[in-house]
Amino acid sequence: MMLVLRQCLITLTRGGKALNTCLAKPALNLERPLQPVKFARLLIVKTSSMGDVVHMLPAVTDIRRARPEIQIDWVVDEAFAELPLLHPGIRRVLPAPLRRWRRQWGRGLGQELLGFIRLLRAEPYDLILDTQGLLKSALITRLARGLRCGPDVRSARESPSAWFYDRTYAVARGRHAVDRNRELAALALGLPPAADSLDYGVTAPPAPAELGLPADYMVCLHGASRASKLWPLGCWLELVRRLAELGIKVVLPWSSGQERERAEAMAAAAPGSQVLPRLALRPLAGVLAGARAVVGLDSGLSHLAVALDQPTLALYLDTAPALTGLLGKPGRAVNLGGPGGKPMPADVLARLAAMGVISPAAVQDPRVKKGMT
Repeated sequence: MMLVLRQCLITLTRGGKALNTCLAKPALNLERPLQPVKFARLLIVKTSSMGDVVHMLPAVTDIRRARPEIQIDWVVDEAFAELPLLHPGIRRVLPAPLRRWRRQWGRGLGQELLGFIRLLRAEPYDLILDTQGLLKSALITRLARGLRCGPDVRSARESPSAWFYDRTYAVARGRHAVDRNRELAALALGLPPAADSLDYGVTAPPAPAELGLPADYMVCLHGASRASKLWPLGCWLELVRRLAELGIKVVLPWSSGQERERAEAMAAAAPGSQVLPRLALRPLAGVLAGARAVVGLDSGLSHLAVALDQPTLALYLDTAPALTGLLGKPGRAVNLGGPGGKPMPADVLARLAAMGVISPAAVQDPRVKKGMT
């Protein structure tokens, strides 16, 4: 598919000469860190998914703290364009509608694709950093103007992507994605190793007043990118019933018709719960930021809740959280479950009590109606 896309891009450009030049095989990659150099403009390439984009945010904080004069732009899928802008260190976002292009291949794609390439190449950068390590992100990196950097062939998620970079760096596998992003950024920019402290650096605007949210509420993120990640509806119903018994109001976002039906079923089981209208990412971030706590699944929104420093519990059913799970302050980001496991509502309540979200006594005695600490 990458060869087809490359040929398509060349054909779309008049004569193909300029694009052939930027897609030409680069010189031999140099696997060594750059020495600290003075430069002003950095382009980050991390297009998706939402969780992966969130995992890059601490590296932005590191860069801005070490080099506050650097202007940082970010190429990201248009579906997540609002997310990097929650970080004050991002100057602008270059939205790439990659997912939409996949769905609409051939429907007027040529002109829109060419427009994105022109946007990408409109301004030169001192350094372009691909922290995704996929062929699609490497191609975008190659098309941009500047010194192109990324993970080496042993570190990239798709090894051939290293062929597109001018400089590559070895980043140890077996570490959390947040740590790998921070290490790669430090190597490419010639910065000291990242500090032990973790700061996603994002803030969210207040939730829209017209939502009429209660003063104190918990958010349940019941949606996920695929069915194998979903917690059974019966488990959600039992959890929200118990939370309602404890006097906790539950707020329920959704992004599809199926998720809306699930949210409405959960609200019917828990008096006082509220089903939100469909929200864009920025106002939804405000909802998360105002919550007492968040219970979610293996999804980008759960990672965003952690980035906003909210007490967050994520339930894992078919993926292992060790390398890509929630990573936050101790006691405020909890991963529960894993491949082949299914956490039960009682497990969730017990963890929420351990996090200080609800009273341990209330978990032990379901007759207690006001269990919030």
